[in-house]
Amino acid sequence: MANRFTGLLIILAVVVLALWSSLFVVRQGTQAIVTRFGEIQRVVNEPGLYFKLPFSFAGADNIQVLPTRLQRLDLDNLRVQVSGGAFYEVDAFLVYRIADAAVFRQTTSGSIPQAEQRLRTRFNNAVRQVYGLRNFEAALSEERGQMMVEVRDQIRPEARSLGIELQDVRIRRTDLTQEVSQQTFARMRAERLAEAERVRARGRVSAREIRAAADRNVSETVAAARRDAEILQGEGEAERNATFANVYQRDPAFFEFYRSMQAYRTALDNGNTTMVLSPRSDFFRFFDSETAPTAPRASATAPSVPPVTGTTPSAPASAVAPAN
Repeated sequence: MANRFTGLLIILAVVVLALWSSLFVVRQGTQAIVTRFGEIQRVVNEPGLYFKLPFSFAGADNIQVLPTRLQRLDLDNLRVQVSGGAFYEVDAFLVYRIADAAVFRQTTSGSIPQAEQRLRTRFNNAVRQVYGLRNFEAALSEERGQMMVEVRDQIRPEARSLGIELQDVRIRRTDLTQEVSQQTFARMRAERLAEAERVRARGRVSAREIRAAADRNVSETVAAARRDAEILQGEGEAERNATFANVYQRDPAFFEFYRSMQAYRTALDNGNTTMVLSPRSDFFRFFDSETAPTAPRASATAPSVPPVTGTTPSAPASAVAPAN
């Protein structure tokens, strides 16, 4: 009885083990390749629970799981040479997915690293070839999109032969190398200095032109003002002389008296003036009551006599000494 129970347990264990080893699960985002003695039997792309022959360790059905999600392959710090001969550093990446699992296993033994190594080699060559046909400015212009399309089209045949569908190729960075950067910065500095010198030269020319125009305007304005002033001064002197002539013709005695008063003002206006003259001299004849003219008769045309300034000498002529 005990031996029979033990046998049943062994049989049950074997059945459970066989059932367990014949089941496999395909999860979302993955696909499974079922191989029997090394040959592909089928490819399962839909998620779910599936059966296979048990005891894979004996060479029966084996399962290899591959992703169906998009994968990314980066290419960093790639040194490329453009058409001008200069070298630049490029970062790029491509996006792919395993579209044909059977072909992928046959060509790469189902090894993703091996497939990416082959893609990286082709990717490297394609980027170098596309950059080699253009200059550096192309990667920074609208032509950048066309460059990525050309790289993608060159890689697609290789990817398709591996059972891989290439989705997209992108160039992330295009930078100057260290030595090219120094040369470029030196050239840019020289160009900026030359441009600054040209701007300064144009500024100096403009400044000279503006100063010349301003000096010319000042000279013309001053000359015009002097001309007008001299014209007005001449007209005033002419009118003054005409007035004096008219007064002299009307009343010579008054004109002589007026001119004497002007002479007194000029001679005696300064308080420090010392004159050694006789009070009876002809210069002071109008200070003598006997020779002083009577008040000028009222006339509508006689000019007004300005007041006399100065000090009338009161000392005898011999008593005054000249001042230093």
